[in-house]
Amino acid sequence: MNPIELLRLPATVLLVLAAILLLLCLLQLVTLRRRLDAGARLAACWHGLLCVACFALAVLLGTGCWALRGYRLLGEEAPVVDIDAHILSPQRWAVTLAWPDGSTRRLELAGDDWRVEAVVLKWKLPAVLAGLPPLYRLDRIDGRYDDPAQEASAPRTVVGLGSADGFDLLDLRRQYPRALPMVDAVYGSGAFLPLVDGGHYSVSLARDGALVARPDAATRQRISSPLGG
Repeated sequence: MNPIELLRLPATVLLVLAAILLLLCLLQLVTLRRRLDAGARLAACWHGLLCVACFALAVLLGTGCWALRGYRLLGEEAPVVDIDAHILSPQRWAVTLAWPDGSTRRLELAGDDWRVEAVVLKWKLPAVLAGLPPLYRLDRIDGRYDDPAQEASAPRTVVGLGSADGFDLLDLRRQYPRALPMVDAVYGSGAFLPLVDGGHYSVSLARDGALVARPDAATRQRISSPLGG
C-alpha cells in the first residue's frame, strides 16, 4: 500500500488528526502557563478552554480510530477471504480461512453449507464525494443445514471473526450516535455455498456491499454432481 492509499484509510486519518490535536493541546498548555506567569488571567482562561477542546476532540477521534480497527477499504470488488473445506464426518467439516494479508485460521463447522457474514460501513455524501470508499469487516462464519427442521434442532457452529476485545465501531455507534457523524449506515451482508470435501471457495465484496462467493472449477463440479462431492 502506497502512502496515498494509507492516508485514505479512515482509521489512519483519525489517528493523524488526534495526534495533531494532542500537539495543539500541549502548545496551549505551554501558552497557558506563560499567561498565568504574566498575570493575564483572561487570556489564560481562553487558552485553557482551547486546551480542553483540543483534548476532547483528540479523545473522540482516537476512540473512532480504535473502533475502526479491522475495517478495510472496499474497492470495485475486494477479495475478502479464501475458504478450504475437508470433511471430518457426516456434516462435520474442518475449514481453513485464508485472508489476503496471508493470515489463516482453522476451525470446525457443522452442517451442509458454510455461511459468512460481513459488516459494511457506508459514508455520507460529503465523504463519498471526497472519494472515501466504503469499509467492511468480516463478522462471523457459521455452518448451515439444508433442512430447515435440522437447522432449528441440530447443533450450531458459529465462529466470530470480529475484534477480539469486543469493542467495535458498532458498539461506539450504539453508545454514542454522534461520535462518527460522517457514517451514513452500517449494515450486514452474507453469502453461503455447499460444503464438499476438498472444496475451495473465494469470497469477495462488491462496491455495493454485497458478498460474492465463488467455488473454483473442481469444487463447482463436486457441488453439481449427484452425490455432492
